[in-house]
Parts: sequence; C-alpha cells; structure tokens
Amino acid sequence: MAPSVPEGKTAEPVTIQFEYDDETLDIIDTVERRRYSLSLAGTTPPARIGTESFRFPVDSAVSVETGSITLPTVIATYIRDEAGRMLAEPGQFTHRSFPSGTYSIELCAPMKLYLRAESAFEITTDVAGMRLDFPDPTAVAVGARSKHDRPAATVTTTDEPEDLMKAISTFGSALKTTSPERSYPTLRGHPPTIERGSVLSIPDGLSPPETGITIGIPPTLRHAYVVAPLAYYLGASVEPADEPEIRADSGYSHSLGSDERFERSVEQVLKQSFFLDCITRTEGLYPIDLHERQQIEHHVDLDFEALYGQSITARLEAYLSVPYSTIEAHLPEWKLTSHVAATPESIEMLPFLVNDLAVVRTPNTGAGATTERGSTAIEGFLRNSFTRSTREAAAAAPAQAESFVEPARTGSIEQIWVGSETPMGASKATPQAYRNRLAREQSAGDISIGVVCNDTEMDEERDLVDDVYGSREELPFDVTAHRNLTRAELRSVLERDLDFLHYIGHIEPDGFECVDGRLDATELDGIGVDAFLLNGCRSYDQGMALIDGGAIGGIVTLTDVINAGAVKIGSALARLLNNGFPLRAALEVAKDEDVMGEQYIVVGNGGMTVVQSETGTPTVCFVSEESEEFVVEIVAYVTSMEGMGSLIFPRIEDNEEYYLNSGSIATFELTESQLTSFLDLENLPIRYNSNLYWSDSISQDCFELGAGDR
Repeated sequence: MAPSVPEGKTAEPVTIQFEYDDETLDIIDTVERRRYSLSLAGTTPPARIGTESFRFPVDSAVSVETGSITLPTVIATYIRDEAGRMLAEPGQFTHRSFPSGTYSIELCAPMKLYLRAESAFEITTDVAGMRLDFPDPTAVAVGARSKHDRPAATVTTTDEPEDLMKAISTFGSALKTTSPERSYPTLRGHPPTIERGSVLSIPDGLSPPETGITIGIPPTLRHAYVVAPLAYYLGASVEPADEPEIRADSGYSHSLGSDERFERSVEQVLKQSFFLDCITRTEGLYPIDLHERQQIEHHVDLDFEALYGQSITARLEAYLSVPYSTIEAHLPEWKLTSHVAATPESIEMLPFLVNDLAVVRTPNTGAGATTERGSTAIEGFLRNSFTRSTREAAAAAPAQAESFVEPARTGSIEQIWVGSETPMGASKATPQAYRNRLAREQSAGDISIGVVCNDTEMDEERDLVDDVYGSREELPFDVTAHRNLTRAELRSVLERDLDFLHYIGHIEPDGFECVDGRLDATELDGIGVDAFLLNGCRSYDQGMALIDGGAIGGIVTLTDVINAGAVKIGSALARLLNNGFPLRAALEVAKDEDVMGEQYIVVGNGGMTVVQSETGTPTVCFVSEESEEFVVEIVAYVTSMEGMGSLIFPRIEDNEEYYLNSGSIATFELTESQLTSFLDLENLPIRYNSNLYWSDSISQDCFELGAGDR
C-alpha cells in the first residue's frame, strides 16, 4: 500500500479542477498550470465523488460512465489489482486484455492520475496514444493529485550555527516515507522554509522521522549548509561534533572526512544512498525493469530484495559498504550543484536547495576575476556589430559596478550561485524568487504570454517567436504582441498577470528603453509577470528588479549582446521554453547557438517552466552518423515536477527498460527508418553537427539533417 502522508500536516487547498465538454474531460492543476485531457466515449457529465476509494492519495476525484477512455499520449502506466499488486506496465505498441475484476490504473501524466473500475477491459497503445476499452459503459472513478508540494510551516532561526543545525534537523519531517520509495520526488515533500530572526522558533509537528540517524558536524555555517540535503534525505538530526560523521542508534558510524575532503564525502554519501534506493525500490511498489539495476547489479554484493524490507539505517550501512568507485560510473548525472556563500544571508535559500536535492558547496571564489574575461571574449564583435544597447550607451565605456564570480564547474548538469555577487557560468538564485513561486495564485485559464519588441530593427526575432509561442495545439494559449511601447504602456504590461514575457529591445542597467524614455522596474508598484526573457544588453539589473517586485525567474544578459547572436539565442529559447524546458535547462541548451550565449544567465528560480513538457521530462537528442546507422544519445533535463528519481521510458523500437531521468540516459543505434519513426512521435530538439534542429522540420525523405529548418 502507498505510504501515507505523515500526521500533523496541514491540508493543502485543492489544486485540481475538472472541466467537461463534448466528451472531453480536462484535468487542470491550477497551481502548476498543468493540463491533461481524456477523451471519453458515450459519457454523461462527470459527478464529483470522495477520494477515500483510492489506494494512493488524490486531491480531487470525479466519476464518469464511459465505454472507452483515450489518452493523447503514451505515458508510463501501472495496472494493479484490488490488493495493490502490480499486474502490468503497458509500454508502446501494446494490446492487453484483463478479465472482470477491480482495477487501479495509475497514469503518469503532468499530474498523477488514478482510474478505478470494476470491469473487464482492454488497453491498447500505438503511436497516437493509449486507449482503454470496456465491454459495456462502466463507472470509472478518476482521481488526480497535483505534483505541487509546498512547505508545511516556517522555522525561524538565528544566525548561530547551533540554531541553524536544529532548523535543518526539521527538514526530514517533510519525507512522506523513509522507505526506498522516498527516492521518488513525489514522496519526499518540501522541507519547511526558514526565516532569520532573533530567536530559534520551531513549530509543532516538525520533528524528524525516527530513523535513528544523526549527523555530527563542527558548529559552523559552512558545515551546516553542506550537510543540509543529506540530513533531509536521511531524515537525520544534525548535532555539534568535533569531526563530521554519520552515527546510527545501532552503533554504526561513517566518517564524512575533514577539511577539503568533507564536501566531497557528503556529496558521495548523498548520491550513493539515493542511487541505491532507486535500485532497491524496484522490489516494492514499482517492480519495473530499470536500466541502472541491470548495469550495477553484478558489480555489488547486495541483496536488494532483502534490503527493501530493512530499516533505513540497515540499508544505509549496506549501501556504504560498497566502495563509491564501484558505482560512480553508473550514477545519473546530478541535476544541480549550488555554490553557497557561507554567510548568514544564505540561510533562507537552504530549504529550496534541499527540495531540489542539490549538492551544496561553499566556494572561496574571488570576486572580479571574470569581468575582464567576459568583456574580452566579445570585444571585437561589439566594435563592429549592431548591439542591443542604446547608441549613447554603446559609445560609452561599459559599466562594471557588479562584483563577478565564476564558480568552479562540477559534474552536475546545472550550477547556481547563492551570494551577493553576480555569477558567470551559473544561475543567480535568491530566496525571494522561490517565495514568489509559493505565493503564485491559482489559475485554470489560458497560458498568457506577452511579446514586446521595442525596436523595429529587431523585428526579425519578434517574427520568429510569433510563430512559436502558442503552437502547442493541446494547450490553450493567450499570446499578445506589442511594438514600440511608451513607458506607461510597458508599465501596464509588466504589472499585469503574465505567465511569460519575451522582451526584445534596448535595456540599460537603469531601465527599459521606450519611445518616450526609460522605464526603471525598481520604480514599479508590483510585478505581475511570472517568468521572462529580457533579450537586450546588460539586462541583469532590470531582471533582478523584476524578481524583487514579484517575478519568479528569468533569463538576462550580463554585457552588451550583438543583435544577430541575440536573435539566434532568443529564437532557440522560445522553442525550448514552448517545449516544456525549465529556464535553466533551456539556457543550458540554447547558449551553444552563439558565442554570445555565455553572456546570458538565469536569475531567480531557474526551475520555473512556462508550459508543461509533452513527455514529463524534456530531452535533447544528440544524433551522429556511424557507418550505416545513426547513433542517438538522449539527454534528459530534470524539472521541478519530474525531479531527481523520476523515470523516463524512451519510445524507441525494441527498448524495454526504464531509466532514471537525469543527464545522458542512453545511447541507441538506429537505422534510418527507426530514427524516422522515433522522431515522428513528438517534436524534439536535436543536436547534429553542433547545430540545433527540431524533429518537426527535418526532411522525412533523407537524414541530411542540415536541410531541415532550425
């Protein structure tokens, strides 16, 4: 049976709505702005029902009487009997029949969907989607649960390390289970938020689970920051100690190293315990064929079936008996490394980093080192090119008021910086942006996008993105284009409710250039825009002003940018964001389109997505030719809704395995016809010969990919 939500949690407001029209049932997550449609045959309008009949938690449910249910896509599906035993996991091109009985059908859509019916049925999957057929009109209960998770409470702490350690010890209270299934993101929960104050204050109900695990560390901010994600995942208490170590009630202990080895040791324990939980959980609620288990099983002397039923401490001891070097090559690429300045100002970011299961490092990076590098790289281009800076600003020496840092690269897909400096090669995260996301209002309406072009010489980008936004037929969009706005008109756009703003035009640190002067975002009463791309020169300061005023996340520039390069990057970003990529992942892909890409960074919450992905986890396919076949490498980008530990099933002929959904997940050798069939399934970004293409614009007759539209 599914692990239940811990007692003492405050019930969240219902975030799921059902809308019915012309035999189509739309399920809408009003917080995350996600939507999924079920086509029903011969159905009467749905009736609201209670949620108690579902084995797994759901936020809201309806009952429909129908002869068939058709899904618009092929998604991961798990069929269980009345006792909860998994009977099947239908993949692509499947036809299965099930006799009369009581069944639960779990659908991994943009929100969790559960169907419950007492009937025989057939399930069929093909290229077009999935279909369930019943022999007669049958009452089917449809339940849905949002993947959105918000903190249960707020902890107040002083800046003293000992108080912060007690605050971090509450993070494990968010875990919905201590079984290996907590490696699924939906069973981890968001840790309590933290506010700085004059006294330590911990609300009732935030005690860590009784795991018997303690992490001892020297009482410093640096040590506390680094162990926070590990303490959360292990459900551990954090206490002062002379040397960093993990201790268990059983008497087991594990050193976490010291000095420079400490951060690396904590990272290894987090990755190792998480990864082996992902393997062990295949013995539980989801007994699937996991690629990583097939790869690692013969390298380790672990009985995963026995481990599944053991305590968290026994599992941890068994996991850490395996040398890290044995599993290192098989680990999924980690989503995120956060470089956190070991200052009190960083305290309030910790819960949001932990919620992403980010690796935390505390670098001693000097300021100012990258300013010269950044300007030198494009100096020659700027002298002879049309930039997006105003003429008088372009003629003047570039302002360098910011303190720049360049965090060391790591093995993670994404990097963020938490501190007062401006990062190069990483995103700039602030707790205000994450709090803005928590305060986001619910909406079941269309996805609202505003495109502003405030310079006619930049119309090329506006024309390109006009054809992109709103092109997803299965999603409702409201796209509005604006040209040559006055200060008052741009103020109105920035203050209205918008899911996304794509701004094209001149920007200076002190304002947006309008037809009647500059508009400084710091002077606005409030910002209604959730996410944004400010595709103009040196838009960092105005982007940070939007975050401070209420926005969640955006993409900005650090220096002057050349118009031609800005067009390439802006167009690529539009397609990636429209495809469901989060801000940070979209920029990671798009920045390779032009040398100017290194001048763009994400500010605020880089995990923000504008629209949902068609497949749950956005992917990029790297295609190369080898002999008479094509080599296809699939690289996946974790989202806030499909976090670390989620699964992905590549819809490639003969594939029968699931993969963990982070980084380079697999490489396949395909014939031309197999590649054509794969690319026909959905619109995917493709890297070929270092260029970015899209599968919907590649010739179907040949794979001279350069002939396709980019």
